[in-house]
Amino acid sequence: MALPITALYAGLLGLLLLVLSFRVVLVRRARGVSLGSGGDAELEQRIRTHANFIEYVPMLLVLLGLLEANGLPGWAVHALGSALLAARLAHPLGMAGHGMAWRVLGASLTFTTLMVAAAALLGLALAS
Repeated sequence: MALPITALYAGLLGLLLLVLSFRVVLVRRARGVSLGSGGDAELEQRIRTHANFIEYVPMLLVLLGLLEANGLPGWAVHALGSALLAARLAHPLGMAGHGMAWRVLGASLTFTTLMVAAAALLGLALAS
């Protein structure tokens, strides 16, 4: 079964993961740190930004795919995917020092998307 909407957001988020990964690698190379953060605050921030992405995005993509496969209307899958993408763009901005509001927005939108997606999936599962 093809999941074109989920595939779109997985592809976009995959590109964002690549950017976050390169940001870690660049500082690792510049500081000569191959494992951990070596006590470097900037490297620690970039590692945590990358890790936070990894902690939330895979489960949310699974939820999106299951919602799409279980018949959630396309507009709703797009709404959740767009919210997830916006959240995952906002969070690194806040982590990089562009204002705590970006970080709070990213985290809040991530949690809201997770809650709505999980509830919608439970609703679809219980209705069938």
